[in-house]
Amino acid sequence: MEVILLERIARLGQLGETVRVKDGYARNYLLPTGRALRSNEANRARFEAQKAQLIARNEERKSEAQAIAKQLDGKRFVIVRSAGETGQLYGSVSARDIAELIRNEGFSINRNSVELNLPIKLIGLHTVAIALHAEVEATVELNIARSQEEADRQARGETLTSADAIYGADDEDEILEEGEEEAGEDGEAEAEADERA
Repeated sequence: MEVILLERIARLGQLGETVRVKDGYARNYLLPTGRALRSNEANRARFEAQKAQLIARNEERKSEAQAIAKQLDGKRFVIVRSAGETGQLYGSVSARDIAELIRNEGFSINRNSVELNLPIKLIGLHTVAIALHAEVEATVELNIARSQEEADRQARGETLTSADAIYGADDEDEILEEGEEEAGEDGEAEAEADERA
């Protein structure tokens, strides 16, 4: 289906362009949300009559998005979730969770604004892009931890999923010693094999 875009849409086109899209994308998203019109003579004439208003409305939305982006960009949010010893979350953090968290802080965004290809499944610091407008993007940092104390430690730069965080520093030395002993035995076996050859 060919449509006339009423605003700039990333990876699709600029305001006023006529583009070909899949029927379902047009019927279920572009047309109902007012982002496009079906491409025909009547709608082209309607677009030309409203072009100045559409450009002004787009600039207004863009300036609002830039104001929000200025406040939101670089902010850090803490998410406390249950996780296993290795840092694997019991569940995941999705775009919906992130959008809800940011809305609770007083910013008006929806889950479609959160650019997250896959849900987050590990504790740690994660950077996520928020598309506030087709031309405006902000970046936030998520600090996902098992407790507020762990979140504070992560914020200071500590790694909580390494061997010392899981087993404790003393146990890690023992693990390394065991590994060294095994490597020593393997080395002796290789030396004996070389002597036989």
